[in-house]
Amino acid sequence: MIVKFIDQFRDRYGVKPICTVLTRHAGVKIAPSTYYAFKSRPISARTRRDSELVPVVRQLHERHYGVYGIVKMWHALKREGHVVGRDHVARLMRLAGVHGVVRGRKPVTTVSDRSAHRFPDLVKRGWDVTDLNTVWVADFTYVRVPSGFVYVAFITDVASRRILGWNVDTSRRTSLVTNALNHALMVRRLSGQRFSVKKLIHHSDAGTQYTSTELKEALSHAGVRGSIGTVGDALDNALMESAIGLYKTELIHARKRKVWGSVQEVETRTAEWVDWFNTMRVHSSIGYQTPTEFENNYHQQTTAGTLSA
Repeated sequence: MIVKFIDQFRDRYGVKPICTVLTRHAGVKIAPSTYYAFKSRPISARTRRDSELVPVVRQLHERHYGVYGIVKMWHALKREGHVVGRDHVARLMRLAGVHGVVRGRKPVTTVSDRSAHRFPDLVKRGWDVTDLNTVWVADFTYVRVPSGFVYVAFITDVASRRILGWNVDTSRRTSLVTNALNHALMVRRLSGQRFSVKKLIHHSDAGTQYTSTELKEALSHAGVRGSIGTVGDALDNALMESAIGLYKTELIHARKRKVWGSVQEVETRTAEWVDWFNTMRVHSSIGYQTPTEFENNYHQQTTAGTLSA
């Protein structure tokens, strides 16, 4: 710290006068010879390594929406070929002036119709799903824009954490969630992999959109079973609540403004975020893989198992 102070003012006042003032008036005893001895020391291997990695940390942090904390940054560096310890990553992040984000609480958007016929709870908080297309979870949230609010619905595959379908709408009509369902089905059908709805469950909370006749008909037409968790219990849709929380923290609130510019901006940025979330963001729940890596590995393993059988 003292050396940096002298470096900052040496051209204006000179090293010797600065050392004299610091020693006599600031209680900091330092001789010019001590300063020059420190400056002549060779740069340590640790300092040199840090100077090389700090820009990498800043670049990775920015690439991943500025949301990665120490653990995910550690995995991100390993994926880039940089072998460093977790404590080292913590130091590098401090030097780079970056840190992870902390998620806030999700505002309530669920409005239940207790008189509506509801699907039974077929999931019962069974989130330890390992096969794709077994359980899809669904939910939606809102984003402020100058005209009021837009609503964003998502559908996620529990096994891979991949966001399969999403939809942005200015209304909370049932089409908000049915369009997200149709998007998810289209993604799976066009993936080039075998896709069957035989075991598939669509799970949500008890919001009016998810107990509507329109969604029931859409699920029936697709051959997908519906499931709804307990009213007022967020744990019964905890995985989707978590994904919504990430969306709000990593994209919506990260912009540090209360109102987004337009519906089109929300839609464009959501598309970019979903692509990053699926193809670049590592998830601790699936072994610090990305969702697409998990699915690619899953298809390779199931194909190999079929061939060996």
